[in-house]
Amino acid sequence: MLYPLGCTVVIQDLDSKKQVFLHGHTNNVSCVVVSRDGVYVASGEVAFMGFKADIILWHFQRKELLARLSLHKGRVEGLAFSPNNLYLISLGGQDDGSVVVWHVDQREAICGSPASAQNSGNATVVVCSSCRDEMFVTAGNNTVRVWELDLPNRKIHPAECRTGHLRRVVTCVEMADDDSYFYIGTSSGDVLKMNTNSKLMTDFGPQKKMFSLGVTTLVLLKTGNSIVGTGEGIVALCKGSDYQVMKKIQVQGGVTSLTCRGQGHQFFIGTNKCQIYRVNYTEFKEELIAACHNEAVHDIVFPFGISDLFATCSGNDIRVWHTPENRELLRIVIPNVTCHAIEIMRDGKSIISAWNDGTIRAFTPETGQPMYVVNHAHSLGVMAIAATNDCKRIISGGREGQVRVWEIREMTQKLTEVLKEHVSAVSCIKVKKDDRECVTASLDGTCIIWDIVRFVRKQMFLANTLFKCLCYHPEEYQVITSGTDRKIGYWEVFDGSVIREVEGSASGSINGMDITSDGAFFVTGGDDHLVKLWDYKGGAVTHVGVGHSGNITRLKICPGKKNIVSVSADGAILLWKYPDLH
Repeated sequence: MLYPLGCTVVIQDLDSKKQVFLHGHTNNVSCVVVSRDGVYVASGEVAFMGFKADIILWHFQRKELLARLSLHKGRVEGLAFSPNNLYLISLGGQDDGSVVVWHVDQREAICGSPASAQNSGNATVVVCSSCRDEMFVTAGNNTVRVWELDLPNRKIHPAECRTGHLRRVVTCVEMADDDSYFYIGTSSGDVLKMNTNSKLMTDFGPQKKMFSLGVTTLVLLKTGNSIVGTGEGIVALCKGSDYQVMKKIQVQGGVTSLTCRGQGHQFFIGTNKCQIYRVNYTEFKEELIAACHNEAVHDIVFPFGISDLFATCSGNDIRVWHTPENRELLRIVIPNVTCHAIEIMRDGKSIISAWNDGTIRAFTPETGQPMYVVNHAHSLGVMAIAATNDCKRIISGGREGQVRVWEIREMTQKLTEVLKEHVSAVSCIKVKKDDRECVTASLDGTCIIWDIVRFVRKQMFLANTLFKCLCYHPEEYQVITSGTDRKIGYWEVFDGSVIREVEGSASGSINGMDITSDGAFFVTGGDDHLVKLWDYKGGAVTHVGVGHSGNITRLKICPGKKNIVSVSADGAILLWKYPDLH
């Protein structure tokens, strides 16, 4: 199974769940296609406005990059291999608007042409003929064209298809096995049957009850039936030309892709909520096999002393993951609010979370049931949260800059103190092992060490930066900080003086850091999309991990020092093997 994740293409074994990554794109992958015999894989990307968007041709067995084909600007909208792997057809995005035919063996462009006529909209879908290498179809907003390749003259000739009185935006095209007809799914929720030779519409359906939010994907089966995926998340097995629904299932999010395995005994569904389902054709029941966050991930945390589980928060949900099987164990969803930070109590009995509506919510880690809610904890939303090691107090930081200490008992949650020093949002809180002190970092350019027994300020670090993250050295005589000035600062806890500053990144702020339990190494990640492992005493980078395509928001070293887990603004969670440093 292949799917894109940011700027990499993931190849996942269906039985062993082992993953292989194809690295090569510098921007997000927009489309992936596999040749009919499974020898080649091609992937296209989204580039910045006016820049070239590359197509990469890969060899599937060897997992190596064969060629980088670049002609399109801005975005590669669609790709298709001809039936005998002679040609690769690519379709540019809205700012490019061209269709190009590439010779696969010679790795060069044969010819290109504007994909749609000037009086019609953009083409968004391309599909090849089932039998002939020289024919393909493009379709889009009020445009359907059948193309013929004239190889001796290096030209492609389009023929407009007429849909009569119907005006449609095409979302998907499927070619019949014998090339006599092709079927187009539309955003209006119906399917049009087109004759390949006469270029005329011969039939359309369903005529009465159309599919809600459009037909987004379509698969033709050998039996003459079809499987239709819709923008509403319905996957239906349909019969005949009027598309009468025989069986249907509901998945989470709009369907973005449907693909059959083997002879069609199994098929897979991808949705825009980052879910991948497997369905057996006979039972027609869905089984979730892969899930991911579909919004920026804000925080990650491991339970104390356990390396096989971790929790992440993003948008309106908190998820608990199992590392050995890479699967989701629990999902807690609170609609219409955003979770900014999470912490797992040291005794493992609750997950506490900070939300933008100003509440602190606690859940049970096994079932995700609500335990308690602290309403109006901060007026402008809770941005950071930490718990003491005896599990009796919670320290929260708000967007308005206040730090509040809460006493947690079995039935009650009581505010014990408000610490007002910061003038901007609190971004990170760390508590000392003896529960007598904590340190808070803020976007106002200060870090403050608080005495949380007497509730007074003990020390303050000042720097010309927005502090994003900090860590206590395990021996707790030093603190390391970082933020938007890209520098990693080492500070003395005793008198608040800066000991050393190291250049942490060449571009972009540093958003997350974590230190090993012995204090010998620490990791950082930020807007440069790189995970860096540092030697604490030397202040030098020892290892760099390249893989994220979005800004890294947080990262953690797992308690057993087996893995490093990093999360990013594009919703990805990446697991890195902790390097062998001996």
